[in-house]
Amino acid sequence: MIYFIYGEDSYRAKKKLEEIIDGYKKVHKSGLNLIYIDAREKDFKDFYSNFKITSMFAEKKLILLKNTFDEEKFQEDFLENVKSLEEIKDIVIIYEDNAPDKRTRFYKALQKYAKCQEFNCLQPALLKKWVVCEFEKNKVKINADALDLLCEFVKNDLWKMANEISKLSNYKAGNIIKKEDVELLVKPGIENDIFKTIDALASKDKKQALFLLHKHLEGGDNSLYLLSMIAYQFRNLLIIKELQESNTPYNLIAKKSGLHPFVVQKSFYLCNQFSMEKLKKIYRKIFQIDSDIKTGKIEPELALDLLLSEI
Repeated sequence: MIYFIYGEDSYRAKKKLEEIIDGYKKVHKSGLNLIYIDAREKDFKDFYSNFKITSMFAEKKLILLKNTFDEEKFQEDFLENVKSLEEIKDIVIIYEDNAPDKRTRFYKALQKYAKCQEFNCLQPALLKKWVVCEFEKNKVKINADALDLLCEFVKNDLWKMANEISKLSNYKAGNIIKKEDVELLVKPGIENDIFKTIDALASKDKKQALFLLHKHLEGGDNSLYLLSMIAYQFRNLLIIKELQESNTPYNLIAKKSGLHPFVVQKSFYLCNQFSMEKLKKIYRKIFQIDSDIKTGKIEPELALDLLLSEI
């Protein structure tokens, strides 16, 4: 039996995986037949050999297989044996903590032969429902305006959201969370807003880009820190753009770039809005402005305004 758990919402995908593993452990007490395989480190032969070993406890095996989308040879061998794997009594879970390339033959075969569960980012209404449920688990309630603000600050990053829910629950144990509690304890995600700023620039909406930037400046965020975040985002775009132009398959970009799959996913489309020459020019401009600020040639806020105006 084959299960395929994946999606851009890596938090809920991971929780689902943990739920299955915990359920398995409750039934199969020895734990000796819970096996972890990384396709980057083991070939298909090593993986398949686990089914030829008889358990002394007569237990059903649970094999967690990850990084299969990074290894084409492993995929090919898997597809050759997929029908027999579908029929075995043991359980194979293919787990991907990001959105895989749905164009591949491997993905399409899994849709046919595996029980699939995809975890997409929650839409606003479902996100709020999920947040309320998480608070209820902690026996805490949250006001509607506080909920709106929390979701606006954190967005779909459920890893961060889980931490913020825990923090707010501990702070207001047994009480109702209000808007002022969120304002006090939760900081908006700068990286997300900087990405939005660059997205606005790519769409030639400089007014929106400047608005987003000044929102941070008015909130007291340091100009040099904001510049460093802009540099970080454009550096990622440069790395991904270079791999795009070298015809690197989408599913291998995260591995070759060293970037988190979520960063690649967000940046991949945006790369198409800039030429390589334009990205290099912007990156050089950022470093020139950084030098001018640090040597006192220009005021930081003015430098940021000029940067966005010239992109």
